[in-house]
Amino acid sequence: MATIKEIAERAGVSRGTVDRVLNNRGNVNPETEQKIRQIMKELHYEPNPAGMALAAQKKKSKIGVILFSKKNPFFDDVMQGFLDKAKDLSFYGCELFIQRVAYHPEAQLSAISACLKQGVQGLIITPYNDPRITTKINQLINANIPVITVNSDIENTRRLSFIGSDYYQSGRVAASMIAKMTHGEVHLGIVSGDQKILCHTERCAGFADYLSEGSRFKVVAQGENFDDDQQSYDLVSSMLDKHPDINCFYFTAAGVNGGCRAIAERFKPGEIPVIAFDEVPTTIDLLKKGYISATICQEPYWQGVKALETLFQFLSDPSCEIEDHYYAKLSLKISEMYN
Repeated sequence: MATIKEIAERAGVSRGTVDRVLNNRGNVNPETEQKIRQIMKELHYEPNPAGMALAAQKKKSKIGVILFSKKNPFFDDVMQGFLDKAKDLSFYGCELFIQRVAYHPEAQLSAISACLKQGVQGLIITPYNDPRITTKINQLINANIPVITVNSDIENTRRLSFIGSDYYQSGRVAASMIAKMTHGEVHLGIVSGDQKILCHTERCAGFADYLSEGSRFKVVAQGENFDDDQQSYDLVSSMLDKHPDINCFYFTAAGVNGGCRAIAERFKPGEIPVIAFDEVPTTIDLLKKGYISATICQEPYWQGVKALETLFQFLSDPSCEIEDHYYAKLSLKISEMYN
């Protein structure tokens, strides 16, 4: 009976590439995949499911997952992606150790220590962009514990891959929507999450770079709400008190519900453009009511599935080809899509 090794040698590829074709895991050039399948057919190759499962179960994979807290409902969909994919992989010996922690480096360091005590062989993390987290991630990698970042990346690490959105581009998309929805001078209020979260800063950078190409846009107020609705309400209220000329808002993270509550106290639905992110229930409700003009979505469920799938694939076969990043598809939602 033909073996994966023999097929790989004939096709001139790695055994990991053959395994990805065999298990429909993607990330293989279509021409290469066609060639591999043709060789399988010529050799009358038939995989042994029982043998594959037994081999995987002998090599159990415990994976740590660290996401931000339940205060941000966006991560509920990411978590569901992890849980559903974990069910698929449980037959192959995959086990998760999941923690959702506060937006603080000490909380993440503590969570990483807890993962190590559990004996995880790999880590998936939405990292706080802090030098202490950078150092810790690189220490894990030096100890042969691969790390994948999900939803937000981190600078100066040798992480295996990033799975999430192209946040710079999403910032440009948000700015282009504002440019299309407005005329005359635009006085902007920008509400971001924590600037120590890399995705928030990249959304701001892409937004600013796009608007710098025009002369009618001016940022008159900007602040952080740390993804908290009450802080967002207080921040937006203060912005509008100090800058009554604000005629447009851009929310880069969570806390949209609180911020829009302050907007609703001063403006009628649809009176000023408001751009936000993600398809959480409160944002969709505000979209339907007209307080949000559009929201930009980034496949949170896919992010959870893809992150776990990618790390499990690498733990099963370290020779497999893993890309530096996998970007979610951006989609723009407006109220008419829900009516």
